[in-house]
Amino acid sequence: MDIFLLITSLFLATLRLATPLIFASMGGFMSERSGVVNVALEGFMLMGAFAGAVAGYSFSSAWIGWGAALLAGLAIGALYAFFTIELKADQIITGMAINLLAMGLIPFLTKILYNSTGSTPALAADIRFGFEPVVMAFVLAALISFWLYKTRSGLWLLFAGEHPQALLAAGVSVRKVRWGAVCASGAFAAWGGASLSLFLASSYSPLMTGGRGFMALAALIFGKWKPLPALAACLLFAFADAVQIRLQGVHIGETEIPVQFVQILPYLVTIIALAGFIGKSRAPKALGRGEI
Repeated sequence: MDIFLLITSLFLATLRLATPLIFASMGGFMSERSGVVNVALEGFMLMGAFAGAVAGYSFSSAWIGWGAALLAGLAIGALYAFFTIELKADQIITGMAINLLAMGLIPFLTKILYNSTGSTPALAADIRFGFEPVVMAFVLAALISFWLYKTRSGLWLLFAGEHPQALLAAGVSVRKVRWGAVCASGAFAAWGGASLSLFLASSYSPLMTGGRGFMALAALIFGKWKPLPALAACLLFAFADAVQIRLQGVHIGETEIPVQFVQILPYLVTIIALAGFIGKSRAPKALGRGEI
């Protein structure tokens, strides 16, 4: 019975912890499949977490917070698209700049709104999401997979990242496809952040993403830039996270396992996964190339 309860708790914890990773990896998928490198997922998630927490608390509604995160993600995604697509700025540098912008802007806004550079006020327990974000994350991954291979616009996204010149020859604007993909990337990743502040926690806390944006990008690479394999990679990383939470406080004989060693487990799994499989993954051919 104890084993059954342990397995069940690990399974449910894995689903919960995978939710922000799935949203962020789907966001990264949209951008990178269109040919735009996206290391700004961490910043997108932070903005979504903050906007969701502020709006959710202000209107006493997790759904309004969810909508606010969507708008914040679209806005930050559009900013990233403007610099990388219109101004043809270096995509790696711009992505890191977006991350730094989010890290610096949010404490400034919390100081204005709540006279504190720390956490936002906590949402009441009955306002927070139950299991809805988990369902939405899996549905989103399934819809993207269907849309990608079964619709004309999905094929446009593939060609924008693989053969943009062929897409131009067919009379389709690569620029518009990439704009839409990067904005969608911001929206989906922001939902990943909002799932932290409205679902896994009850408020925004400084740097609460904890590197999940980079883990989501790693899951995307591990999944070979395909939505369903990327989802599976998110589940793998989330399982490692769930295990490390379970292992905290565990003793081997009379010696307690140092919590610092336990906490690095998800990141260690991420590194091992990338070290073993990144050479076998082929990125979209036009990824990172600014020319259209």
